[in-house]
Amino acid sequence: MNYKLIATTPMGLESIVKDEVIELGYDPTVENGKVIFEGGDEAIAKANIHLRCADRVKLVVGEFKATTFDELFTKTKDLPWEHFISEKGKFPVNGKSHKSTLYSVPDCQSIVKKAIVERLKQAYNINGWLSETDEEYKIEVAILKDTVTITLDTSGSGLHKRGYRVEQGEAPLKETLAAALVKLTKWTGDTPLIDPFTGSGTIAIEAALIAQNIAPGFNRSFASEQWKFIDQSVFESVRTKAETNELLDRDIEIYAHDIDHNMIQMAERNAMEAGFSGVIKFKQMNAMDLSLTKPTGIIVCNPPYGERIGDVEKIEDVYRHIVNLYKENEYWSVYLMTSFEGFEDLVDKKATKRRKLFNGYLETTFYQYFGKKFRK
Repeated sequence: MNYKLIATTPMGLESIVKDEVIELGYDPTVENGKVIFEGGDEAIAKANIHLRCADRVKLVVGEFKATTFDELFTKTKDLPWEHFISEKGKFPVNGKSHKSTLYSVPDCQSIVKKAIVERLKQAYNINGWLSETDEEYKIEVAILKDTVTITLDTSGSGLHKRGYRVEQGEAPLKETLAAALVKLTKWTGDTPLIDPFTGSGTIAIEAALIAQNIAPGFNRSFASEQWKFIDQSVFESVRTKAETNELLDRDIEIYAHDIDHNMIQMAERNAMEAGFSGVIKFKQMNAMDLSLTKPTGIIVCNPPYGERIGDVEKIEDVYRHIVNLYKENEYWSVYLMTSFEGFEDLVDKKATKRRKLFNGYLETTFYQYFGKKFRK
């Protein structure tokens, strides 16, 4: 059976997730914050296990117009919930509403819950309460301009939770965004990669996963693996195929630096958990001391600000130094994400490309400086 699936994504990353979905063999369409495609059980497994930059994968149970609570109840109840939710399944309902007649989210959640309960009680011939003691089916009712979309969250925990991050700093970069930064560089592992502000090591670890073609969701489980209507063998099959495509013996150069010795130790522990002990070269280093000794490569970074670097002047000096390395090394590229206003004027160099990205709720710009193509 084919389903309508939605890979949710932060604003600005839709095109990357679209390309990932195409690589998986599906034909997606894009809306703000969404990449929509169709597929069966295997598509659910492949999307959850392989998508590096999406937040979640949702299954659309139904879409309809509703401007009254009676409409919402009736049309929700008309959906085939017994196909999805088992007799004792748990199904919490969350909601959101925007520019719609039905604007009270708690009321919408309550009505959808009640409608599903009534449908399941009839389908399973149950009098009294549903037990809701087995596997969980998280439901979302989203209303936009009076159009109701009801989905099941196939992922469970967000896809950024790869399972390797045993420790993190105060403002960790999400794994999905770190992967997106690397993907935007088009780096494949053929040249050195340096992150001079590694923090808990996320960019370096995501780069290693990409270079060795390791599926980001290989070592974690998903909510839909417990669902009775899905053929569970597909998850095992997708993981087995993913494992055969890994490039574990590939020789890659990834260097991760940080001024804070404690952060380096933390990053090393995370890298070890991810299976990259010895693969990523960690070093305590002030970014101002960074020099480039290889003929070509890329710098990818999300420079910290505030307490870890200090005052504004020090931050500005770091920015200038990183871009000066680009100016002085024609075969190196620099990719830097920051919310610093007037960045290009400060470093006296216009970026080759810019991209607006959101780091959590913070709007940032990803400045991309392309070096010349290096020929051996």
